[in-house]
Amino acid sequence: MAKKKEGSGLMSSAGLMRYYDAEETAVSIDPKMVFSIAIAVGVVILVLNAYFGIWPVR
Repeated sequence: MAKKKEGSGLMSSAGLMRYYDAEETAVSIDPKMVFSIAIAVGVVILVLNAYFGIWPVR
């Protein structure tokens, strides 16, 4: 009988990375920070629209 190869199998042959391998080099951003930035950008857009008379539409 032939011996089975030990290793990561299909994932390595398909060129895919494991999740824990990719996590080492990934930039980590807190979800609260992303949400806060999105809210701040939205508020800035509303303030600029009100300042230039675009919003509220009359």
